[in-house]
Amino acid sequence: MTQHTTSRRSLLAAALTTPAVAVAAPLLSATPAAAVDPAEGCQIVVDWKPITLKTGVQNDPLAPAEARVIRLAGTEFLQLRGLVTCAFEADSPLGTLPDEIRPTKLTRGVCPRNNSQGINALRVEANTTGLVNVLGPQPTNKVTWIQLDNFSSVLR
Repeated sequence: MTQHTTSRRSLLAAALTTPAVAVAAPLLSATPAAAVDPAEGCQIVVDWKPITLKTGVQNDPLAPAEARVIRLAGTEFLQLRGLVTCAFEADSPLGTLPDEIRPTKLTRGVCPRNNSQGINALRVEANTTGLVNVLGPQPTNKVTWIQLDNFSSVLR
């Protein structure tokens, strides 16, 4: 069976010889896409609310721990932001979500932490009671700060 191959050189030559009008005409005559309706785009379901932190966990004064719920393409997401300092040596509770925000199932994400022994991330979970837990700290690998800004997890 004969196998046909097309060289890069022949493809480039064909592309350069195709008249621009043949390529541009369909684009110029196409109907423009409708603008995205902001109400159907990203919606804020619950705006930023403070997370009630557990004893021993402190907010950064310029970036307090907060949570919100957004809806994107019909799916709700829990988002966290802020920077907290702590001294975790084991899996521990970080705080509690505001009453307006309660996951219907366990939701989890990964957040940056202080780099220790090459480990620079940990798991953060929010359960149905609103408790936010941190998983991963060890007595030999203490967590001293957690950046919550990249936490975004499907809520419902």
